[in-house]
Amino acid sequence: MSVYKILLADDEIALRFLLTETLSDEGYAISEAEDGQQAMEQLQKETYDLIILDYMMPERTGVEVCEWLRHSDNANRDIPVILLTAKALEKDKEKAKAAGVTTYIVKPFSPLQLIDTVGQLLQR
Repeated sequence: MSVYKILLADDEIALRFLLTETLSDEGYAISEAEDGQQAMEQLQKETYDLIILDYMMPERTGVEVCEWLRHSDNANRDIPVILLTAKALEKDKEKAKAAGVTTYIVKPFSPLQLIDTVGQLLQR
């Protein structure tokens, strides 16, 4: 059985730590990035099964990273992207959809909610 690889990009250290612990406990292999630029660099070096991006990050936002990815010839171009966002406004949802985000989770959320979402997307 192969281990699913997930790229987690979030500039909040505490949240990143919590999510990495939670997802690792579920058996996922997690790579971390602390901003959008780092996430893009990781995506150019590695292939993943799923990406979790925070909306508001330094350097590049999660939406910008997703938009870049979907329009690139990157090996990760078609994998599911989960956007973590404190912005639940309709216009932000539209922007995320237009950028190619698969689904988003509005903060605050429970780690269990994230695990459920990750599981559903990886089973597709």
